[in-house]
Amino acid sequence: MKKLAYLAALPLISAGLLAGCGEKNYADGTYTAQSAEYVNDEDDSTAGNGYGVVTLTIKDNKITDCTFKTYELNGTLKDEDYGKENGEIANRDFYNKAQKALAACDKYAEQLVKKGNIKDVDAISGATVNYNEFKEAVNAALKQAETDD
Repeated sequence: MKKLAYLAALPLISAGLLAGCGEKNYADGTYTAQSAEYVNDEDDSTAGNGYGVVTLTIKDNKITDCTFKTYELNGTLKDEDYGKENGEIANRDFYNKAQKALAACDKYAEQLVKKGNIKDVDAISGATVNYNEFKEAVNAALKQAETDD
């Protein structure tokens, strides 16, 4: 019975030993990266277009600060006017969804600093496009920060 328990535990022990191998080291500094452009080609007026830009600060191999901003394809920052038409709220539901997705940007950045790993950042309902842009931009910024040490 002990042999069976040992054999069952062996993969877990091996995984634990290997977890430290291959961890990446990052140079201290501030790194900025952009996601690819997302273009909504579906007939869904509630899904936006644009791209995300993340700025990470790394100190002692840890992410100490993060900002995430999203932009329209023309470079306009998505802000409190995002979801309005000609400066007016033409469709309250659309505006509320747009603002909810925008608010998720700060939450993604906060989660990353708190949890320390992009794999541990949870997607927020209604902000999946932003989540994908965030992950892509974070990974690109971390790639810039990688060192051989």
